[in-house]
Amino acid sequence: MSEKKNPVKAAADKVVESVQDAVGAGNEIPGAPGPVPPPVDEPTDPTGPLPPKSDQQGPDTYSPTGQVTGVPQKKVAQDGAYLTTAQGTRLYDTDHSLKAGAGGPVLLQDHHLREKITHFDHERIPERVVHARGAAAHGVFRAYGTAAAVSKAAFLAKDVETPVFVRFSTVLGSRGSADTVRDTRGFATKFYTDEGVFDLVGNNIPVFFIQDAIKFPDIIHAGKPHPDREIPQAQSAHDTFWDFVTLHTEATHHTLWNMSDRGIPRSYRMMEGFGVHTFRLVNAEGDSTLVKFHWKPKLGVHSLVWEEAQIAAGVDPDFHRRDLADAIEAGAYPQWELGIQTFPDTPEQNFAGIDLLDPTKIVPEEMAPVQPIGLLTLNANPSNYFAETEQVAFHLGHLVPGIDVTNDPLLQGRLFSYLDTQLTRLGGPNFGQLPINRTHAPVNDMLRDGMHQTAVHRGVAPYRPNSLDGGCPFVAGEDTSAFVEVPAEVAASIKERKAPASFDDHFSQPRLFWLSMTPIEREHIIAAYTFELGKCYEQAIKERALTVLANIDRELCAQVAAGLGLPAPAGEARLTDPAPSAALSQLGQTWPLDGRIVGIVADANANLDSVRTVRQAVLDGGMVPLVIAPTGGTIGPDDDPVTVQRTFTTARSIEFDVLLLAGAPTRSADGYGARDAKAGDPQPCTTDPRLLLLLNEAFRHGKAIGHWGDADAVLTQAAIPDGAPGVVGASSATDVLDRVRQLLGAHRVWDRFPTTV
Repeated sequence: MSEKKNPVKAAADKVVESVQDAVGAGNEIPGAPGPVPPPVDEPTDPTGPLPPKSDQQGPDTYSPTGQVTGVPQKKVAQDGAYLTTAQGTRLYDTDHSLKAGAGGPVLLQDHHLREKITHFDHERIPERVVHARGAAAHGVFRAYGTAAAVSKAAFLAKDVETPVFVRFSTVLGSRGSADTVRDTRGFATKFYTDEGVFDLVGNNIPVFFIQDAIKFPDIIHAGKPHPDREIPQAQSAHDTFWDFVTLHTEATHHTLWNMSDRGIPRSYRMMEGFGVHTFRLVNAEGDSTLVKFHWKPKLGVHSLVWEEAQIAAGVDPDFHRRDLADAIEAGAYPQWELGIQTFPDTPEQNFAGIDLLDPTKIVPEEMAPVQPIGLLTLNANPSNYFAETEQVAFHLGHLVPGIDVTNDPLLQGRLFSYLDTQLTRLGGPNFGQLPINRTHAPVNDMLRDGMHQTAVHRGVAPYRPNSLDGGCPFVAGEDTSAFVEVPAEVAASIKERKAPASFDDHFSQPRLFWLSMTPIEREHIIAAYTFELGKCYEQAIKERALTVLANIDRELCAQVAAGLGLPAPAGEARLTDPAPSAALSQLGQTWPLDGRIVGIVADANANLDSVRTVRQAVLDGGMVPLVIAPTGGTIGPDDDPVTVQRTFTTARSIEFDVLLLAGAPTRSADGYGARDAKAGDPQPCTTDPRLLLLLNEAFRHGKAIGHWGDADAVLTQAAIPDGAPGVVGASSATDVLDRVRQLLGAHRVWDRFPTTV
């Protein structure tokens, strides 16, 4: 049959053309589930699979052995207009099992039923023990060339661009837990360099709970839900966690970071990343330098307030992964600068008295500035969560020439653990051949067979030395980009289970962190400790925790003790007063507004011209406008409608960075408790109670609120004081937006938060 006469092909081409038109036009508001709007009726004309949305891509098409295939991504995805078996046989029905008569028993010979059910029964693989809940994105890393003096890694040379895949995650929760729990976040980056894969596997906190990997099972067992009841999920506010960290006080520094606002980031896009450990870089001359890696977000480091985190965990547990995907879809590509702190590679491996091999310590940036070496941009969402985000496998032993490890005892243990865990999760030793894990450098490893072997190896001599395969593969030298471990001297010593004496200081750096916080941040830390310890059952654990806090700061201890109704102990450590580090605080600067969410509240009675104008200005400013109205659909005349993205039923303040109130919207017909509990009991006021809740929460959470028209009455009903900090009004919507943007650069209106410490 010719192509012109093929109705399936013609229909498919028509659909693809419509998709390309839609993709070319771009979505102003992110979040559409597919590339084109679906029809009301079920489609019946056979067509092939639609292409992915414009913001999505799959792994680059390399062979299992790292060879460029040049195959379009479409060719490695499923294709064809008709449903088939896994072997490609077309099927005429997938709704009914094969039976002995319509009402008879199901027949064992139903091969389609057996294939469909057995594959479904095996769809899941073991989730990660830690970092199970994650979100990821594709991107590119462009090197500045500023690291060339300390590392010969080819991907760090000037203007070299390297594809990357980045996965963000929480530590404690299962795959089904919420994004906004108080927890450490993973920040893992896979660099597909020409010299092999380099994995930088870090966190959003620069220190760790433990100093030695042998304690890793202990801290995770303590932080995970209690083994008898499997509660609480994805949180540290329980007895076993605090029992461990108050007895094992090397955890104090990390715990304090977790109790700070760092434990509840606003967004993955607004989160720092750290390599945690000290690594060793080697330059072309063979000189080595010790370094710590830092990811600095271009949008600044920002956090949620605790009530926002709690609300989001209930009403939008996917808050962080949605934010990341929507920002990329909207073209507000998240960016981070990769930087390094450098230190002389001396036999003592310390700097200014700080042991660089202790993963519970930082080196303040005032003492060793972070030097930018490259820019990371995330510009595409995964096309399949399981194939990419779930199956990506990181390992600290994935190194390239110019980057090596140190004797950090936590790092040394992770070098074993990460490789070991992939064998269970991904079904064997060939996990590197999965498309998302494939290296972009040629592979000739002499490793053979094993489960899921997808490379078809040639030759008869997978061993060295050999002559049957012509001696291939040959070993490389440093002049041919071989990875050569740094010949660091290993001092003769006694075999013993001990740590250096420098590891014994557990309180001086937590005190540095506390003293570096602003009064607002200190209030949040006090509240976090009070809440977490208040959830513990055992009184002894609370009293022990207060003793630990007294060794950080007496006022911190006294305030938490007051909240718990307990006396404040004196503390055992002699407190010092190190110079605060401004780099540890999140406040005090202004930042770009890319991807910020602006809620515009309006109804059909508002000045819709002003709504259209301010909406376009928000888009032009690189932000995302969401119109909030009493009901869904559109408002305004049919010939020039304004599309509604959120309603009083679906909107909560946590989603928005700022609210703009265009007039005084009327009450919606469903604004009463039987329809929506947020509306409460009927009230005499004309304003919808859910709008009042929205405004009240936004005000309480320190968000800017702008208004024009006759919105004053609504603000009064919401108990928002006239002239309160961050509440701005004007006759012009654009004037309001200009003033709000100035406030938004500081992330929140911090003047609304009272402080006592």
